[in-house]
Amino acid sequence: MRPVAQALSWRVLGTVVTTVLVFVFTRSLSLSLTIGALDLVAKAALYWFHERARDRGRRERQHVEPVVLWFTGLSGAGKSTIADWSASELSARGFKVERLDGDTIRDIFPNTGFSRADRDAHIKRVGYLASKLEKNGVFVVASFVSPYRESRDFVRTLCTNFVEVHVATPLTVCEERDVKGLYAKARRGEIQNFTGIDDPFEPPLHPDLVVDTTQLTIDKAGQLVIGFLQERRAKAKL
Repeated sequence: MRPVAQALSWRVLGTVVTTVLVFVFTRSLSLSLTIGALDLVAKAALYWFHERARDRGRRERQHVEPVVLWFTGLSGAGKSTIADWSASELSARGFKVERLDGDTIRDIFPNTGFSRADRDAHIKRVGYLASKLEKNGVFVVASFVSPYRESRDFVRTLCTNFVEVHVATPLTVCEERDVKGLYAKARRGEIQNFTGIDDPFEPPLHPDLVVDTTQLTIDKAGQLVIGFLQERRAKAKL
């Protein structure tokens, strides 16, 4: 009730000020009262239409089923950057978004290994978390190398709306972007089980979307992702 009382008192105060200003300039009491009454009614009506429009937008957002956006690709392909852009865009549109990133989660759990079994278990755990967030109305934007089809397909089975985005930037380009020198260390044998060098990356056979950042800016790549989600939503309404 307090916000309602504050809104009413503010509206009445505004009408009084308008009435007084009209009287000061016109010295006509009847004209001042008439304009004051019109001001009160007009702005009350505008407020009502404004709130209806806002409530409609809120209801539409609530009816949009959340999606698990899963970005997979080689290290340096651009997964995290595109995922960050997409998450920010979804959040700006009023959706609840949770961002899951491979590097960040490994920082929290530094003992996670890089063998095939370790990677599979890691992706399946993250996939389970993503599916629970999705069921609670949260858009999940995840970026992981996730090199094995089996674990990615397992995550798909957990989620209701799973969108696999293959960031298919070629290995040579990824190596050129390697600011951390990880590829060079892997080629020298200083890092073992490095995806793309001495450990395979199994590209998705049927990804929902393929993005190659060789010729695309981050904005263009992100717009492709958001455009795909919009098109997917439109088809679901048919």
